[in-house]
Amino acid sequence: MTTTAVAGAPRLVLADRLVRSKGFATNVTLVLAGAAIVALLAQVEIPMWPVPITGQTLGVMVVGAALGMRRGAASLLTYMGAGLLGLPVFAGFSGGWGSIAEPSFGYIIGFVIAAGLVGWLAERRWDRRPMLSIAAFGFASLIPFITGVPYMAFILAQLGEPIDFVTALNYGFTPFILGGIVKWALAAAIMPLAWKAVKKLDEQR
Repeated sequence: MTTTAVAGAPRLVLADRLVRSKGFATNVTLVLAGAAIVALLAQVEIPMWPVPITGQTLGVMVVGAALGMRRGAASLLTYMGAGLLGLPVFAGFSGGWGSIAEPSFGYIIGFVIAAGLVGWLAERRWDRRPMLSIAAFGFASLIPFITGVPYMAFILAQLGEPIDFVTALNYGFTPFILGGIVKWALAAAIMPLAWKAVKKLDEQR
């Protein structure tokens, strides 16, 4: 097989196997569905200051893997845009332009990148095998912290509460470790199991 053939081969993700219809309308529907899933999991919340613990990250990883890079990132951009326009899709049924000034908004920015990354890896079948799935979702679960912790520290500084590096980690990273591991493990288990189920269905047809 030539390099050109490999490069041009379709990179199917789970959504492509489950939804047989193709086209713009199908892609829009999938993007909106992904945004809705993340919005729903955002309300699974343990209130904390300055950043709450939510189920969003699990939704981001599963949506990104199921939809692929472009649709996954578009889905999270749609989610972010809907919230900024005032729809109550952020944690605590919040939304509006004022969300930009919230310490937690940097994590939402990271969600877009995380969904795109895990979608890119899913297009390369990382979500189909347990060990690769663990690695893919591990990488993706760290991205919201890379954007979220510095953003949180900046916003707190603007509010007159400057914090040092260690305190920023204690506010924006440490409390999320246990929950993050659980969501990471769930995502890493869900996707290979989903692919196994799809394969069995195909064999029965």
